[in-house]
This record gives sequence, C-alpha cells and structure tokens, in this order.
Amino acid sequence: MRAGSLRRPAAAGILFVATLWVGALAGCDKGADLAAAKGKAPAVPVTAAEVVQRDVPVQIRAIGNVQPFATVSVLSMISGEVLKVHFSEGQEVQAGDMLFTIDPRQIQATLLQAQATRAQHQAMVTQAEANLAKDQAQLENAKVEEQRYKKLVEGGYVAREQYDQIRTAELTLSATIDADRAAIETAKALVRADDAAIENVRVQQSYTEMRAPIGGRTGNLLLHQGTVLKANDVGNPMVVINRVHPIYVAFSVPEAQLEQIKRYRAGGELPVDATVTGQGAQAGQVVRGRLTFLNNTVDMSTGTIQLKATFDNTENALWPGQFVNVALTLTQQQGALVVPSQAVQSGQKGQYVFVVKADQTVEARPVDVGIPSGRDVVITRGLQAGEQVVTDGQLRLVPGTRVDIKPEAPVPAKAADG
Repeated sequence: MRAGSLRRPAAAGILFVATLWVGALAGCDKGADLAAAKGKAPAVPVTAAEVVQRDVPVQIRAIGNVQPFATVSVLSMISGEVLKVHFSEGQEVQAGDMLFTIDPRQIQATLLQAQATRAQHQAMVTQAEANLAKDQAQLENAKVEEQRYKKLVEGGYVAREQYDQIRTAELTLSATIDADRAAIETAKALVRADDAAIENVRVQQSYTEMRAPIGGRTGNLLLHQGTVLKANDVGNPMVVINRVHPIYVAFSVPEAQLEQIKRYRAGGELPVDATVTGQGAQAGQVVRGRLTFLNNTVDMSTGTIQLKATFDNTENALWPGQFVNVALTLTQQQGALVVPSQAVQSGQKGQYVFVVKADQTVEARPVDVGIPSGRDVVITRGLQAGEQVVTDGQLRLVPGTRVDIKPEAPVPAKAADG
C-alpha cells in the first residue's frame, strides 16, 4: 500500500511536467505568430525627400514698401486758364513732354509792350549819340577859334572880351559833351532794363507751356481744361508724377544685423530680391535689385535701421505703395545640407527628422537646424547627403515603423517660386 501510494504522485508529477511543457510550446508558438503578424503589418504611406548638398544664400528677410525714385507735384507758375491738357491719366511721360497749355495772350501783350518800350529807349540812345557827335564837332571848331583868337588878343588885334566869349563857348561845349555822354549811358541803362523786362516776360511766357520735369507715370488729373489757375497754388497740384524706372524698395532690419550688413557690403554690392505678394498676375514674381542706401541713424523707438534697394523695374512688376517680401543676400554658404522644412519635427529632446533606412523602416534622428532657404532649411548636424527623410506622414510613425514612400503631389508654379 505505501509503495503504491508513492508511485501515484510520481506519475502525477510526470503528467504535470508534460502539461507545462506542452503549454510552454503553445506559448512559444503564439509569440511567434504575434511576431510574424507584427512583421506583416501594413506599411505607413509617407512622402520623402533626399538630403541635398548645395550652396545656400545667407539672407536677411523683411517686409518692404515700394517707393517712387522721385515724385514731383506739378504746379502752375502763373495764373491763367488751362487751354489744353496734352496727356491722359496714368500715362507714362518723358522729361520735357508737354503736359498743359495755359492761356498766353495776356503775357504776349505784355511782351509786345516791353519790346516797344525797349525800341523807344534804343531810339533815345541813338539820339543821344547823334547829339554827342554834333557837339564834338562844334567843340573842335570852338578849339580852333579859341587858338586863333588867343593869338590875335596877344597881338592886340582884337579886344580881350571877344577872346573871353570864344573861350566860354568852348568850355560850354565841353560841358555839353559830358552831358551827352551821360544821356547816352542813361538811355543804354534803360535799354538794359528793357532787355531784362523782356527776358522776364519771356520766362513768364514759357510757363504757359508746362512740360514734364521728370520722366515717370502720371497720376490723377486734378485740374482739367477750362480751369482758372492760381500761381504757385501749393497743396493743389495739377498732377503728380512718380518716377518708377528705376524704383526704390524701403525696408527695415533689426539694429543687431547692422554690423553684419556693413561688413558684407564693404566687400561688394549686395543683391536684394523682392517677391510680389497678392493674387494678381504678377503675384509671386521675384525681381532682383541691389542695396543702395543705408540710413545714417537707427530708429530708437523700434530698434531698426532703414535700408533701400534700387530696382530697374523694366517690367513694371513693382508699384509705388506696394508691399513686398524682401530678401537681402549677404553671402553664400558653400556645400550646405538641405532638406524641406516640413521634414523637421520638434520633440521633448529637440528637433529631429525621420530617416528612411535601407529596409524601408524609419529611425528618429536628432538634428541641428541652420538658416532657412526658401521652402528648405539647412541641417548643420545629424544627416548626410543622399539620405532620405520623411516630409509628410510623421504623425503615424514611431522608430522601426515600415513605410511605403509615395510620390509627392506636384507643387503649383507660383507656390514653388514663393
């Protein structure tokens, strides 16, 4: 009985161990099935881009305001009626083109009067010169008489009183000649005054033909044909002309960037790109100009300094008063590694990207981000040229996730340029 009772527990133990072994085998099979199921999980669709190595411009970006190269408010220098307007509103005009004609009749009458006065005074000059010539001839004759009577009176042939009369006549003629010369100078001075008056009237007459002082584009026509003008009516211009070829773009940058701009500008001309904003036909167009002005003081209220760039604007892409995106290029960063900016993600430990490995799984790799370059960004550490990074679909990814790279949708031309 005791021996039998000992055998039963042994058999039961053997059965229990066998059961555990079978269970363990079943558990291993189940784990293998889960691992296999996990390995066959569907790949996450993503888009990816290659890490590219290229030269990247180092730029300062700002919002700029387009300003005309020059602005002239056209005012009338004389009072009168506008007889004719020679241009249309918004027309491009060249320097010297006729703009307005002011009624010239009153000034023409004044000119004729001034010319008649000059002729009168010129006749006085001629008369005074004739009197001088006559008196000089008489003086010469009086001198001869004086010499002859002087000898006669010395010889006692004539009375002293006769000689004195001859001598007095000579002196009188000498004084008359001096008066004639003074009369001539007076008449000539009157003629010179008349010449100045005529020139002044001619200047006034020139104001009746109003010409464009600069080339540019005209604005609204503020005074029309038939309007009676007042001379120098400040505050009421007839038209405003803006010179738009070339044209300025003014923008401000923080004063902390001033030294950097001065350093690079000392090495040569700095290019400036202006991108037209809005939704028109020229929206997104990039125009290239050059930095031409650096203000001589920093605005203490904003801590910024004003700069100006000059653009040829041959295609009229820029318009006075318009706002544009400005990019001032300081230098080129050679051989920089560039990825699309949407590839960079932010986490608790900093910025990172998902790198696609050879087995089509991804790893999260920390990176150091440098300067932006349009839609791209420079990576200073963490990547190598030729690697692929995920640009869309990162929210469904964890390290080790298998991915299926899909082609990117085409970017519209204007969006790509911007």
